[in-house]
Amino acid sequence: MYALIVDAPEREASAAARFWSAALGVPARVDPAEPQFTSLVGAVDGLATVVQSVADAPRMHIDIETDDVDAEVDRLLGLGATEVSRWLQCHVLRAPGGHLLCVIPVHSDPDLFAATARTWM
Repeated sequence: MYALIVDAPEREASAAARFWSAALGVPARVDPAEPQFTSLVGAVDGLATVVQSVADAPRMHIDIETDDVDAEVDRLLGLGATEVSRWLQCHVLRAPGGHLLCVIPVHSDPDLFAATARTWM
């Protein structure tokens, strides 16, 4: 798993980022290249924790990073997930039970990914 994402409606995303930053006692940082994401730096060790501005309802989802996006999507579909949409290289899936998750290409440090990745047979 790469990230825990707190999805907040666009009009409330700034307030949500300020709240989660203060509640978790960590700094909030916006990447100018991706202003819809506010990182909550150090909130969860080894896991990117981010508030994302979305044009949808509030929710939380996880990102699963992989070095083979198509194979991971196929694996998760085989486990019962359904595909919702795609955004850039991200596949948005809905797991049984209704929760969203995203399958993304590797975003973490390559050495960290190599050390912590799981291989499914």
